[in-house]
Amino acid sequence: MPYYESVFVARQDIPATQVEALTTLFTDIVTTAGGSVKKTEQWGLRTLAYRIRKNKKGHYVLFNLDAPPAAINEMERNMRLNEDILRFMTVKVDELEEGPSVMMRRDERDSNERGERSDRGDRGDRGDRAPRAPRPPRDSVIEE
Repeated sequence: MPYYESVFVARQDIPATQVEALTTLFTDIVTTAGGSVKKTEQWGLRTLAYRIRKNKKGHYVLFNLDAPPAAINEMERNMRLNEDILRFMTVKVDELEEGPSVMMRRDERDSNERGERSDRGDRGDRGDRAPRAPRPPRDSVIEE
């Protein structure tokens, strides 16, 4: 069977328990249609790039699926009908990614890089550039 990665974004105002219920609903749809869910990741509440139906944030969930196309079509049909789902996207992939996804690894990497940043130095230091020339006073008026 082909492999798929599917991500959906749920509304910001629903609780996390309802997001888990949606996740199990879509998992059950795939398994009853003859597929299997290899991995599920909940990325939590994240800020959207732009407003979608008056929502600035959304709950993100990722599925790694090994399922026939009919199962994917049924899952997407149910996502389309559900009012709590803002957006979804399913992509066919050659192989499923092992371990945490890039979004989960990004949080770990960011926390490590924060401690490794170099000091910016004195803000008033102009380096090897020459000092600025003095400016004329503003109240001087040129007469004709």
